[in-house]
Amino acid sequence: MAQAFIGFGGNIGDTRQIITDAIVCLALRSELHILAKSCFYQSAPVEATGGDYINAVIEIETELSPYGLLHVCQAIEQEFGRERPYSNAPRTLDLDILSFEGVIQNETELILPHPRIIERSFVLLPLLEIAPNFFLPDLGELKSYIPKVAHQRIEKLPCRNCNCGEKDVYSPSSH
Repeated sequence: MAQAFIGFGGNIGDTRQIITDAIVCLALRSELHILAKSCFYQSAPVEATGGDYINAVIEIETELSPYGLLHVCQAIEQEFGRERPYSNAPRTLDLDILSFEGVIQNETELILPHPRIIERSFVLLPLLEIAPNFFLPDLGELKSYIPKVAHQRIEKLPCRNCNCGEKDVYSPSSH
C-alpha cells in the first residue's frame, strides 16, 4: 500500500457537498483507504476565474498505481460534471494527486509531486493540517513555504458535523 494525498477544489454549485460526496465515492473503493481529511477552506481564485473556491485535502493508502489513482480521480470528476472548456476554468470538482509515496515523475499526463504544491495556500494549509511535518526530498518541509503564499486570501471554514483533521476518518466499517 502506498500513501498519497489528494487535493479537492471547486467553485460551481454546492461545493462543500460535492467534495464530501466525492470523498465518499473514494471511500467506497476497495483499493484505497482514507486515513485523514482536512477541514474545508474557502480561497480566492489563483490564476483562475470565477468565485471563491472551496478546498480540502485527504490522505489515503492505496493499492493503485499513480496512473490508476489518476484515472479514478478523473472518473469521479466526470461523475460530478467536471468540464474543461479552458485552462483554470471554474469547475464543479477538481481532484489533484498532490503526492504519491516514493514517486517522482514529470510526464505530460501526471507530474508528481504536484508542480504547484508549494505555490498555493489552498493546498498547503489543508495538507499541513493533516500532515504538519510533510516533507518532500527536493523541497524540504512544506511548512517553510507558508510565508510565500501568505498574500493569498484563504479562510478555514467552520465545520458542520465533520471530523476533519482526524485520522482514520472513513473506515470500511462505517459504510
